[in-house]
Amino acid sequence: MGCERMAGASHAEGRLPEVRFLTVAEVATLMRVSKMTVYRLVHSNELTAVRVGRSFRVPEHAVHEYLRGAFSESA
Repeated sequence: MGCERMAGASHAEGRLPEVRFLTVAEVATLMRVSKMTVYRLVHSNELTAVRVGRSFRVPEHAVHEYLRGAFSESA
């Protein structure tokens, strides 16, 4: 019953697009940098992340936005 209420509430607010979350290790591999570099980007708010317990999850679109911004700055 609780799930039905939650589903109804999110439906009333409008559906969020499906978001794929990546671990810090996955982001580091994707960007070909160290995990520490990813943590620095997260802590400096250059890369959006969500804290889940003691770890972070990064929305995949945030990685793409960061890289697009990095390309436009270097051009």
